[in-house]
Order: sequence, then C-alpha cells, then structure tokens
Amino acid sequence: MKKILLVTAMAAFSLPSAQAAPKFYGKVFLTADYINAKADMNTRLGVNETTKVLSAYDEDVVELTSHSSRLGVKGSEAMTDNTDVVYQLEYRISVDGDDKSFKSRDTYLGLANKHFGEFRFGRNSSVLGEVDKAIVTEGYWDNLGDSKLKSNNKPRALNMLDDSRQDNSMVWIAPKYKDLPLELRVQYALDESSAADSNDSQDGFGASLMYKAKAGYTLGLAYSKDMDISDDINILDLTDPDEPRRSKVDYGGDVIRAEVTADLDKYMAVPVTLGLLYQQADYDFTGSKKEKGLVVSGEMDLKNFTKPASVYLQYNKTDNLNGYNNSNSEQMVLGGKYKFKKNITAHAYIGKNSADYVAVGKIKGVDVNDKKYERYDNIESDIEVFAFGGGLEYKF
Repeated sequence: MKKILLVTAMAAFSLPSAQAAPKFYGKVFLTADYINAKADMNTRLGVNETTKVLSAYDEDVVELTSHSSRLGVKGSEAMTDNTDVVYQLEYRISVDGDDKSFKSRDTYLGLANKHFGEFRFGRNSSVLGEVDKAIVTEGYWDNLGDSKLKSNNKPRALNMLDDSRQDNSMVWIAPKYKDLPLELRVQYALDESSAADSNDSQDGFGASLMYKAKAGYTLGLAYSKDMDISDDINILDLTDPDEPRRSKVDYGGDVIRAEVTADLDKYMAVPVTLGLLYQQADYDFTGSKKEKGLVVSGEMDLKNFTKPASVYLQYNKTDNLNGYNNSNSEQMVLGGKYKFKKNITAHAYIGKNSADYVAVGKIKGVDVNDKKYERYDNIESDIEVFAFGGGLEYKF
C-alpha cells in the first residue's frame, strides 16, 4: 500500500509548474437540542445481587452540538491527455468546541483516467455508504451506526450498523458506460495494524452499485466484508456453564445493504419521495445473531413557501443490535428543512428511540453463607430517548 502511494505521489509532484488552483470548501452545521434519556435494567437479579448497569436513569439536558462540520481542499491536475491526478484532504472540526482537534475524513491521492475510471488511495469512506438515499434524517437523529453505549453507559438513541471510513484503502470508481446512469465502486482495505503479522490480521473488501434512473427512482446494492464490521466486543464465555466468564473478542463479518427510492412527482404529480432500505449484518463472533435493519422514509416538498422547503418522516427498526439476540430498537423521527439559499439550510426535528439493550456485565452477590461472589451474565436494559431541536447548516 505504501509503495503504491509513493508512486502516485511521485507522479503528482512531477507535474508542470502551472497547476490548477485547488478548491477550498467546508461545512458548518450546529444544532441546539433538548434530550430526555431514560433507562432501567430489566434483568432479574438474585436476592442479594447487584450490578453496575443503567438502572433508574432519567435525565434532561440541552446540548449544543456540531454535526459533521468539516474543512477540506480538493482538486485535480492533468498529467496526460487522458489521465488526471486527483486529491482531497478533508478534516472534521467541532464548532461547539467539545473537541478541539482535527480528525481525518476522506483523504486521498489518486488517478482519474477517461477509459479506466478513477482510483483513490488513502482514507476512504466505505462503499456501503454509497447506498444511503433512503436516509433523510439530519442533526441529532442522523444516528445510523450509533449501536453501542459509551464507556460511561450514558444512554443514547441506538440504531443499526452504518458505514465507516477505511484507512489504507483503495477505491476504484468504474468509468461511465455511454449514458447509462449506473455507478460501480469497488474497495479494498489493507489491515496494517500492529497485529498485521498475526493470524488475526484480515484485509477487507466491498462493492456498491447504484442506478439512478431519469424516471425518478434509484436502486442501490452494497456489500462489504471485514470493513464496516471490524471491532471488539464482550461476549459471555460459557465454556464452564457453572462459572460464565466475560471474554473480549475481536470480530469481523459481512454486511449487505439494498435500497430503493421513488420520486412520486414523476408519476402522479405528488411532491413526495419515498425510500426503503434493508440491511443484514452477519457478525462472526461465537453466539452472534444476524442484525437486521429496516429504514422507511418519505419526504414531501412544500410548495406554499417562498423558499425551497420540505418535511420528512422516517422509521427505523433494528433486530439483534450488535449481533446480540433480543437486543432491538425502534425509532420514529419527524423533521423539516428550509433553504434560505442553496448553501444555507435551517433544520428542525423531533423524534423518539426505544431500545432493548443487551451487554455482558458483572454481577456481585452474597450467598446464604455470607460469602461474596462475582459472576457474569447478559444484562438487559430498557432505554428510551426523546429529543427535539434544530439548527443551521452553512456550506462554502
């Protein structure tokens, strides 16, 4: 991977002195949100047993939050008659000041050829994210991929697995064939972690196919293996059924996503776009269940405003969150957008998420002989999150 990047970089720096000016761009998206989060444990404990989990939690907060705000520079430069060098450097910024560091987003160097397509080398978004047209929620409720609780067990709105960015990856974007509205992307991600020489090291790959018809509908299909599903998790080790243990394991897996959207205005003069997305994630740790996610959405243009405006409704349902059996969530969000200008959009939304969350936890107890003991079990908690808010998005 490093050799490929070096050759590409050398080709880029051998360009003539007259170069096209790079484009500087960015986005600032800031919202104010009221959030009510509740959680209570529903696992049955023994008479003298306790555990440190979400129990009798009820908190109201108002938060100022930056959402996917970024700064970037990108451009291209002709290298031959048919080939351009392409590049992008993009970094996330936290406008609210909670995180004062810059964090890399899609950052790559590549080549674009009229006959062979475009190749990008570096840190690239997973091709799974190309199939996301049915997802219309914004701001606080743009939470696809928030499937786990943070280390402090603070409740959050939980949802199905989402795409991720891949370090040390290559993306090939196939050239267009005539006027066919079809886009094919193929990705390969190298595992260059510290364990790269061990048997646990595994490269990932994926592909996506999007069809955007002029008739007003889109079809999308994406697959990835050991890219978007690549993490570690605590599982219940039942090797000794009399003494269950918590075991942390690294895992991979594959995920497939399919969607369809349809602009009804193309068929029946109704300014509504409908979307349907289904996803199945297969985690490869022992005892896991297939996570199944569904998104149903609708967005309607509002014609009685002086500026472009729309209202949307989205329903999310996930079964077996993170591969745990009986860990499920449901979410409903109502929102709206108002475009003051092409690059200035106001957002407002209200929604609720309910989840049955499962995680391995430690249980402490005292037996009939007053002897202390510890054991591990799957701890279940009911979590409810209600939130409403809004904000302003500015692009430049």
